[in-house]
Amino acid sequence: MPPSPITRKPTHQVQVGKVLVGGDAPVVVQSMTNTDTADVDATVHQVIELAEAGSEIVRITVNNDAAAKAVPVIRTRLDTARCPVPLVGDFHYNGHTLLQEYSDCADALDKYRINPGNVGQGEKRDIRFCQMVEQACIRNKPVRIGVNWGSLDPQLLARKLDDNAALPSPRPLETLTREALVDSALNSAELALREGLRPDQIILSAKVSAVPELVAVYRQLAERSNLPLHLGLTEAGMADKGVVSSTAGLVLLLHEGIGDTIRVSLTPQPGESRTREVRIAQEVLQSLGLRSFAPQVTACPGCGRTTSDFFQRLAGEVQEHLRQRMAKWKTTYPGAETLSVAVMGCVVNGPGESRHADIGISLPGTGEKPVAPVFQDGEKICTLRGDDIATQFIALVETYVEKRFGDTDASRTDTPSRPN
Repeated sequence: MPPSPITRKPTHQVQVGKVLVGGDAPVVVQSMTNTDTADVDATVHQVIELAEAGSEIVRITVNNDAAAKAVPVIRTRLDTARCPVPLVGDFHYNGHTLLQEYSDCADALDKYRINPGNVGQGEKRDIRFCQMVEQACIRNKPVRIGVNWGSLDPQLLARKLDDNAALPSPRPLETLTREALVDSALNSAELALREGLRPDQIILSAKVSAVPELVAVYRQLAERSNLPLHLGLTEAGMADKGVVSSTAGLVLLLHEGIGDTIRVSLTPQPGESRTREVRIAQEVLQSLGLRSFAPQVTACPGCGRTTSDFFQRLAGEVQEHLRQRMAKWKTTYPGAETLSVAVMGCVVNGPGESRHADIGISLPGTGEKPVAPVFQDGEKICTLRGDDIATQFIALVETYVEKRFGDTDASRTDTPSRPN
């Protein structure tokens, strides 16, 4: 899978609530609830949880009358809780009816997600699609036209298969399916534009569940359109598989400058919080240097020189402390999210890695002298000893953050630039 030779064209910029998507705006992290939207309490709770974890846009299912009636109530409850996160309505099959019959729902949502493959067949498809677009035009709402591998317009694919069968050398089914996905998204965007939507009201996505297909499809979309693109595997899977697959696909595309908003669609364990998908998306962007969300802790994996688990526990304590403190530091110490911290386990790489970090500690390995030098901005500032090294080091981190980022004017930093 060689790097794409294309250079991503500048995208239009779409406003979703107060969040900007596309153009020079930072890549946006979004997520989706898995509650019954008609259950207002559960949905509000989960939206707030996702927003507090860092989701900048949250999508909710609007699949029936009860869900549509609940949407404005949910919006009011979120506003009362001072949670202004934009809400996206996810519509399939009956969106044209719900948007027309429940104007309060249509007004309360910040964006509509329309799947062209699920709005109807034959003539009904375009009619219903246009009815949804009309509601977006009336209310000046943006739309994500989201085609999906599992619900691709069968008529479009059938036409491609018929044309392909007549060729002297028919092309592989995979190639035709990719083209059909891209064509479906672009044809639907053209129809939406003819019906009155502006380019700065349209975001495109073409979701698949395999990494190679994801990369191939989005490279085609990027070549053929300058509309903002939403990235993500539609069914990434559970646990490590889901994390690895999502990360692989997103990194390949984002590194090429493709993608304006992302979601990591993990299958959670029963009862597991949905916030993990938000943290993974943030880590992807931060690892690529595209955005900063929270201070990063560098820690060695451990080896025979580090038979004690103390450095592992300290690294975990420091990481958790930084995450908890970021809720306050975002406002009191802007720029603190760029902080780098090193917690190293022995003398081999400990001092060197600690010097590279803003602040770092090199713990003693097995058989080493029981002291822990601390480095700040490349210079050794002290040596810690005793049973409370963790407490001492966290206190030093707090002091460093206050000193470095306490001057608001001096500490503000620009958002890292995106690759071309």
